[in-house]
Amino acid sequence: MTRSGADYLAGLRNDRTVYLNGERVADVTTHPAFAEAARSVAALYDMANDPANRDEMTFPSPRDGRPVNKSWLIPRTREDLAARRVAIKRTADVSYGLLGRSPDHVASFFAGFAGALDFFARGGQQFADNMARFYAKACDEDLYLSYAIVQPSVDRAKPAHQQPEPYLYAGVAGERDGGIVLRGAQMLATGGVISDWVLVTVILPLRPGDEDYAFSAVVPLDAPGLKMYCRRPYALGPTSVFDYPLSTRFDEMDALVVLDDVFVPWEHVFVYKNLELTAGQFGVTSAHVLGNTQAHIRSWAKLQFLAGLVRRISERNGVIARPDVVAHLGDLATKVSLVEGLIMAAEAQASLDQFGVMRPYDAFLYASQVLQQAMYPEIMVQVRGMMGGSVIQLPSSAQDLLVPETAADVNRYVRWPEAGGEERVKLLKLLWDLVGSEFGSRHLQYEMFYAGEPNAIKGREYRSFDWADAERLVDQCLASYDLRTASASTPTPDGAAASQPAAPTGQPRG
Repeated sequence: MTRSGADYLAGLRNDRTVYLNGERVADVTTHPAFAEAARSVAALYDMANDPANRDEMTFPSPRDGRPVNKSWLIPRTREDLAARRVAIKRTADVSYGLLGRSPDHVASFFAGFAGALDFFARGGQQFADNMARFYAKACDEDLYLSYAIVQPSVDRAKPAHQQPEPYLYAGVAGERDGGIVLRGAQMLATGGVISDWVLVTVILPLRPGDEDYAFSAVVPLDAPGLKMYCRRPYALGPTSVFDYPLSTRFDEMDALVVLDDVFVPWEHVFVYKNLELTAGQFGVTSAHVLGNTQAHIRSWAKLQFLAGLVRRISERNGVIARPDVVAHLGDLATKVSLVEGLIMAAEAQASLDQFGVMRPYDAFLYASQVLQQAMYPEIMVQVRGMMGGSVIQLPSSAQDLLVPETAADVNRYVRWPEAGGEERVKLLKLLWDLVGSEFGSRHLQYEMFYAGEPNAIKGREYRSFDWADAERLVDQCLASYDLRTASASTPTPDGAAASQPAAPTGQPRG
């Protein structure tokens, strides 16, 4: 079968360099800042590895027929896209959509890369061969890949080669026998601390002169010279899983990747000092569309979870039948359905691209990204408004429900018509961890910007939208009348104008 959770955790116990609070982390699988997130990822591997889930979660390896995770499947038909969607949704449901960069995310990008080997061959056949070999390795070993594809915000007004000093941004500092040397930093490696390999490249536009920074390569997390600097972890500090059920288990961590003269063998390089190919690897291939389809499916699971939680709370506190509550819940359901519908629509309108990959319809995908970036903050405000002060006036910790003298008061005064004190506190603490804790605030920021700056996403939608068909309707309308048109006319199916029959006497025109 595929990789087990135990195998995944064993793979993390290596000589990787991770810094937290000024100290190097000895073992990310046991450190309290990362251990539970690693176990949550292990649960994803165990679910896919379960023989009972083989049909839903795996496909036969093209190399030896062994079952491998469907997140690596290069879609050639709409049926392949549907199979990927089912497997990705099943994966997202395990973490309630809260592992934003779960293993199937970058795997989906590599499915797009590997489906377009001719694209990488434009830089030299050896780079296409490199991609094919590494994709096969990652697929068959079910590796967890993260990526760092955004340059640090040192001076956004200047291109990479005009920064205050060379190689502030990750770049090719030189060549050695058998490979290249990378130097500089890249962000934002979400999930990188608990992944196996990191893809280092850049998705932001590069300019002439930036050739040293125009590369794409993979690096194992234990490579000498590769260091990760973590933000403040949210898994540290919570009093218990009961009090912070999400922060304690699903903080996948974001990190700055520093490359201190990291040697990368040629076999792990896919693009080398090529501005055009560095930019095109995401959009010319189907990588960006497939990777972000995974992100939308994950977001669908997350919104579905949130809507279900708010409905459960509304039911237990006895307000489920109130018209205003029904309206709020209907609005939440509408937003979940819009995301689901755009995923389905992009799949239904998919077409084969120039490389023979079945590509979800870009315009629907990017419309969903624009919608979700604006929608998630609105949902957070809406849910806070529905809950009022109930999510604040809660026991300080689970201990108040465990100590007899305090539990009596909590169960007497902190209850609902349809729920006792323990259930009410459990539901509201779960909701607060999603909408109000530091973990929840990070997710708000994440959903607003994980796909890029909002105007950039709107630009993708602008470039993907079928403007020709929209303007065809404008031309059809303009052609249906002119200065000499004496009466109203309607267009015929071929676009020509036809006079509208006169209405019967005594009746106005419709």
